Amino acid sequence: MTRRPRNILFLMYDQLRADYLSCAGHPSLHTPNMDRLAAMGVRFTQAHVQSPVCGASRMSFYTGRYVHSHGAAWNGFPLKVGEVSLGDHLRAVGMDAVLVGKTHMYADAEGMARLGLAPDSVIGARVAECGFDLWVRDDGLWAKGPKGFYARGPQPYNEYLKAKGYAGENPWHDFANAGLDDDGEMASGWFMANANRPANIAEEDSETPWLTREAMAFLDAPHDRPWLCHLSYIKPHWPYIVPAPYHDMYGPADVLPAIRSEAERADPHPVYRAFMENRIGRAFARDEVRETAIPAYMGLIKQCDDQLGHLLDHLEATGRMEDTAIVLTSDHGDYLGDHWLGEKDLFHAPSVKVPLIVYDPSEEADATRGTTCSALVEAIDLAATFIEMAGGAVPGHVVEGRSLRPYLRGETPEAWRDVVISEYDYSTTPMAAQLGVSPRDARLFMLFDGRWKYIHAEGFRPMLFDLLNDPQELRDLGADPRYKEIRARMAERLATWARRPSQRTTQSEAQILDRRQGGSDTGVVLGLYNGSEIDPSLTENYRGKPGNGPGTKAQ
Repeated sequence: MTRRPRNILFLMYDQLRADYLSCAGHPSLHTPNMDRLAAMGVRFTQAHVQSPVCGASRMSFYTGRYVHSHGAAWNGFPLKVGEVSLGDHLRAVGMDAVLVGKTHMYADAEGMARLGLAPDSVIGARVAECGFDLWVRDDGLWAKGPKGFYARGPQPYNEYLKAKGYAGENPWHDFANAGLDDDGEMASGWFMANANRPANIAEEDSETPWLTREAMAFLDAPHDRPWLCHLSYIKPHWPYIVPAPYHDMYGPADVLPAIRSEAERADPHPVYRAFMENRIGRAFARDEVRETAIPAYMGLIKQCDDQLGHLLDHLEATGRMEDTAIVLTSDHGDYLGDHWLGEKDLFHAPSVKVPLIVYDPSEEADATRGTTCSALVEAIDLAATFIEMAGGAVPGHVVEGRSLRPYLRGETPEAWRDVVISEYDYSTTPMAAQLGVSPRDARLFMLFDGRWKYIHAEGFRPMLFDLLNDPQELRDLGADPRYKEIRARMAERLATWARRPSQRTTQSEAQILDRRQGGSDTGVVLGLYNGSEIDPSLTENYRGKPGNGPGTKAQ
């Protein structure tokens, strides 16, 4: 029986670093199930996201388009009505696209109202949910402050916890993301000093096992059509707290030395300085913060890996492994104190590089199982890959990524990209205000060609890193006169990328080539003197007596 991917399981972990897998070389964090998947497929070692922040990155995954193209450039920026999503592409070729978990999607409510799209209609719901049909959506950030909840909409995980007997309005925080102090009081996961405490919840009721069970329920349900299931986990994203037994599996001895240098703080780029000096950067510059938070982060990853094992076992037991492609990735990384930074936001490898493992059950992929690929890969390539796996042709005038299927089959694609691009809009951040940068100018662009990483900062000098001689990205060459030509070359490459016809999405290249013939075959015959210059058939309607052209009865 021929094996081929009928279905696609698209796994995304939130804020999972590329180097925090044992198959990627982490010395003490063992991830046997992620390694198991890597042994079944191809692990891409140079995968980069289109933006190192949740919302913008995910919108690029889901549209196959750069942030510069889709415009949803930061968390909470709506994806405008009219952007074609992965679900739209897949449904056109007979495959459903279903969500289990997080998207960080904000709907363009004003655009939907302008077009009369009701959110409770099938089309309106898909537009509001980034093209997915929902099995369950939970963005997993039920923080609450004086202005109310950070996230919007239904809270299925909170409702699950309440049904299980966890008390209060927000058990997501009070139990799943908080522990207990020595006096039995709530020890919030928002305070990293509590990261070594176990979350006050039964492990099976925490977020990652809950989503795994929801995914298994979807897998076991009857399906009339092939499907892509986007299983989008909430963890290992902060708050950095994890239930027992994962809370004390790792300790300070397992924390790798920070990738940073005092020289980075000597005379940094103004934007870099602003991020280093923000509250998160100052926190992760402290050893006690790293030694408390990172073991919890590792415990969250270990829990994710164990749940992946249950999922893979279930696929094997139900016979779905032979017809289900599996893709594992993340929306961005986590600095964890590297480069004197916390969180994500900028373009060092801990933030912008992500794990990417692709398992294709096809016989054509047998030769590459267990291999790695160092090609420059972008998050937008997954949309193109999924469309091809579903049997469709990638619409290159809309989807800006390229299919990875040739690499899965041991082939080298023709004219593969020479740079990867990532973008960051920091206009809403305190750092933009501190720097006195207008919303229009608070933008960063990264180009990386495998050696040189160039960062354009609007209104400031650029940054430049030579990863051949400085693989840890500790020396910024952006002001060094010896690298003027390199900076000029990378700036021109950025300008070339910016000039691409990214908004011409209603006409394919084939349609444009067809129109190069002009309008002669539809009667538009400009530039003629007496008509003898072109084929007479193109002007036959313009000869003879009035009203006596072809198809007209003579009077």
